[in-house]
Amino acid sequence: MANTNLSDLSVEQLRKAVQIKEQIAALEGQLAGLLGGKSTGNSTAAASTQPARRGMSAAARAKIAAAQRARWAKVKGTAAKAAPKAAAKPGKRTMSPAARAKIAAAARARWARVRAGK
Repeated sequence: MANTNLSDLSVEQLRKAVQIKEQIAALEGQLAGLLGGKSTGNSTAAASTQPARRGMSAAARAKIAAAQRARWAKVKGTAAKAAPKAAAKPGKRTMSPAARAKIAAAARARWARVRAGK
């Protein structure tokens, strides 16, 4: 196929190119349907680079999670639990007013040095 600049084509040629492109996409969709694939409407190059993602049921995910918990329990040497309990979240840590004042004073001193350098 020759390299042709799109600006060199006439409107009729561009319309024909779009029509052919749509026919190709439709035929690719039909082919994918015959072969058991999903019809994406994209070109075959884009479709072949990305494999189709498969879903997993909630039951299968739960089985995998339970098996992984059992493996970790075996490694840690503890009995496997059916469902791990949520640990109590510790309270939010706060800073004392003295520590806050010390940090603020250090920041003011640093910015004073920056301003003095200008």
